[in-house]
Amino acid sequence: MPDPSRREQQPHDHARDRLILSRKWAYVLHSNVFFTFEQNQLERELAALLDVLCGVVHSEPFDTKPAAEVGSRLVELGCIGDEALPTTMETLGKGLLGLPEFQPVSRFAEPVVLTLGALSSGFTKANRQATLDQQENMKLSLLKAVRDAKWRLRQSEAQFDEVAMSSASGIIITDPDGLLVRTNGAIADILGYTTEELAGRTLFNLVHPDQAVVLRDDYRDLLAGKKERIKQPAHMLRKDGDIARITLSASVLRNDSGPVHFVTVVEDGTELMLLQGELNRQALHDVLTGLPNRQYFSTNVEIALRRADPTYGVTLFHLDLDAFAMICNGLGRRVGDQLLVSVSQRLRAVVAAEKAMVARFEGDEFGILIENTESTPGVSTIVEDINTELAEPIYVDGHGVAVSASIGVVHRPSGAMDPVELLRAADFTLRRAKAAGRGQWELFHTDQDERDRRTYTLAAAMPGAWETGEIEVVYRPVADLKDGRIAYVEALLRWNRPDIGTLTHNQCVELAEHTGLILPLGEWLLQTASRQAGWWRQRASRPLPLLVGLTPNQSADADLVSRVLRTVDLADQLTIGFPVRAMRSPEVVDNLKVLADMGVRTMLDDFGTAPDELASIEDVPVDCVRFARRLVERQAEAAVDAPLTAALTTLVPLVHRSGAKVIVDGVHTESQAQWWRMAGADFVIGDRYGKAVPPGDLAARLP
Repeated sequence: MPDPSRREQQPHDHARDRLILSRKWAYVLHSNVFFTFEQNQLERELAALLDVLCGVVHSEPFDTKPAAEVGSRLVELGCIGDEALPTTMETLGKGLLGLPEFQPVSRFAEPVVLTLGALSSGFTKANRQATLDQQENMKLSLLKAVRDAKWRLRQSEAQFDEVAMSSASGIIITDPDGLLVRTNGAIADILGYTTEELAGRTLFNLVHPDQAVVLRDDYRDLLAGKKERIKQPAHMLRKDGDIARITLSASVLRNDSGPVHFVTVVEDGTELMLLQGELNRQALHDVLTGLPNRQYFSTNVEIALRRADPTYGVTLFHLDLDAFAMICNGLGRRVGDQLLVSVSQRLRAVVAAEKAMVARFEGDEFGILIENTESTPGVSTIVEDINTELAEPIYVDGHGVAVSASIGVVHRPSGAMDPVELLRAADFTLRRAKAAGRGQWELFHTDQDERDRRTYTLAAAMPGAWETGEIEVVYRPVADLKDGRIAYVEALLRWNRPDIGTLTHNQCVELAEHTGLILPLGEWLLQTASRQAGWWRQRASRPLPLLVGLTPNQSADADLVSRVLRTVDLADQLTIGFPVRAMRSPEVVDNLKVLADMGVRTMLDDFGTAPDELASIEDVPVDCVRFARRLVERQAEAAVDAPLTAALTTLVPLVHRSGAKVIVDGVHTESQAQWWRMAGADFVIGDRYGKAVPPGDLAARLP
């Protein structure tokens, strides 16, 4: 059992009693004095100070100096204010004498009172010094603020002077009567005076007399407060008597007593007007050649059509330089640019004697508009002069270069013709000239233009027609000349247009070539025909080979082999026809050879009598050739001893000698069939053996 006497002998926990007192001290102070830190931090600080005070009370010999330092520390902690010291003295006076370590009270009362007195003295002294330091700091701060304000004022004035003096805008400071007080160098430059010469003048004497009265009224309104600011164009008088066109902005500087000065900013509009004029010129002219651009040219076309002589009218030339891209790619863009500059100069020289405008549209295209007179040369003469001038080489970096031009000409159009329509007509005519070869020119004809527009309209509408099912695949039999049985089926396109009727395969292909639709459309044709051929094989219980002819673009398609592979089921039941004129292309030859290696039969299409066409049979693996339809139909009308008849008679055995079969297209009568049978042809196409029909109609002819 524990011994009660031993429990009484244990030392008392004075640290806990001090901690309780320090927490009370911190709570009372934090409630009456503002601190910049939390109460728990204050508790830690006061606990340490309380330990110092208790040490002073216990000290031998007795020394109150640490207690005074505690008072100073309280001031350092921010324990200031009217309630700080009284609260501390009241709390510690009662709290210290209540601590068990300071019992009996009669023994410790005097050292506790002396300790608190030293704390109070140290606090008072430190608080007084802090107040003096604060006042001194405030004084120094005020002095610094005044010094900084003066420095900023001087700096602001210096900056104002720097801005005013270096500004491109004129700056004038006047008194309320308009007398010039201060000016910068820009206004002196604008008016042609020196700064000294402007001194003593008034603003209203520098303004044109016609505007001085109005300006005075505006400045009076500024003084009266009716306006806060004015900005208006004005004319000022230069020293040399000229007029300076300026924009004037003015406002009032005021102080507590009222208006002090006018501040007027003058912006010189002369350079701006010149710049605007240059920008307008650049917007309407080609930067490289200096010629008018398409926009300016189009506007001039409209004006020229209205004022044209009703007898002679105008003539519009649209030119495109031949092989310009080849020159740029081979010799560099710099040579190309120099060539364009030379061309522009030579074109202007050609029409220098005429009322004409030469313009550069874009790239290597130019336009010439001539307002004809009685003496204006004919169109052919002008075209000849243009190409003669362009044929003369120019030398750039040691290279002599020259070009020819393809030209579309619209001669004497109707004055009521829309300028946009006129430019379009010239462009269409140029495209026809380029199609005819380099250095060619074409004259605009209304009938031809209408035909071209119908063609382009159909080509543009073709994708939509394909999507809605207006375009279908039809099939034409390819018969064996020996017995007339169907040996192949050729897949063709047909477009049933509700407005103009039926377009044939050749027409569809030509339209699709214009827009690039021929590649996806050709793949769809292959896929549709392959499925149909599969159905026929099942119905006829025998293979029915499929024949599909390609265009030059299809033949050179880099994706041709992949298109065939993903659309055709049986490669050996397909014959692909390549135009013989496309065999000059290495890409076409490669496509033909790859397809042949895969088991696809190949055919040379549109075969003629040229030696190089016959030689091409030996260069590529060909299963058959199809004679050009135009030759077959022409042979039917030729005499027995005609050269064409003899050539075709000789050609068939030569083709057979290379191992290929012969297909003839365009046989419409039995007499034609008999002739080709005797000539040795193998297969025949034509009305005699059946026209192109939908798959259901052809199915009835299958055995």
